Amino acid sequence: MSETARISPPPPSLVHLRLERPAEGVALLVLDQPDLRNAMSDEMTASWVAAVDHLAADPSVRAVVVTGEGKAFCSGGNLSWLASEPDATVDDLRNRMLPFYRAWLSIRRLEVPTIAALNGAAIGAGLCMALACDIRYAARGARMGVPFTKLGIHPGMAGTYLLPDVVGPAAARDLFLTGRLVDADEALGLGLVSRVLEPEGFLDEVLAVAEGIAGAAPIATRLTKRALQRGHASIETALEWEGLAQPVTLATEDLLEGIRAAQEKRAPQFRGR
Repeated sequence: MSETARISPPPPSLVHLRLERPAEGVALLVLDQPDLRNAMSDEMTASWVAAVDHLAADPSVRAVVVTGEGKAFCSGGNLSWLASEPDATVDDLRNRMLPFYRAWLSIRRLEVPTIAALNGAAIGAGLCMALACDIRYAARGARMGVPFTKLGIHPGMAGTYLLPDVVGPAAARDLFLTGRLVDADEALGLGLVSRVLEPEGFLDEVLAVAEGIAGAAPIATRLTKRALQRGHASIETALEWEGLAQPVTLATEDLLEGIRAAQEKRAPQFRGR
């Protein structure tokens, strides 16, 4: 942690959402409406935006984990909300849905790595939010899918961009057009998640990964995340980016600390400068 970095107090009055700091540099967001399988209520959505804004402004944050309370990760949008305005116009619904999508996708603007810890079912918009994170780990037994068409609705939350980007177009067509759910092991084979862990101690293992990420050099980590998130049109554009980003890190004190730590066979103490 930088000598000037301080942990900011959490935003007040979060509803259906908890923000915890389980380890130095690590923030944990817990979707907390287990009786509705952590469906995305209006209150949870507003709290999510406040929490993301808070984390974006906190220089002590180096990794963020998202998980769900209870047996589900997130069941997506609240179905009663979706059916609450049968007489609304297309424009009315569009003006309501776009802010909802953008609120949950705001996690993509965090410069630090984000991990979705899928402790249980991740369905529809809930899975799309997980796809917006950098890494996804699943507890064995978790199920996930995008059954939008089975509800008579087109996919949302940028799912038609995020899912093909993660699993490829063929698997995305299969999942969207059939609406079928996959278990954690099949999700691993599809590349939908990176690891499958046993339910016992699941969150502790994910938090240990996050703590390891938080212990890496923060400037290098943030630039690497941005490079992977933005993608490159060609190998030449990748080289152009790296030709700027790598010298930035070579000019940091963290690089010298990393080299000294490797030579002295100890853990580095990165300060983000």
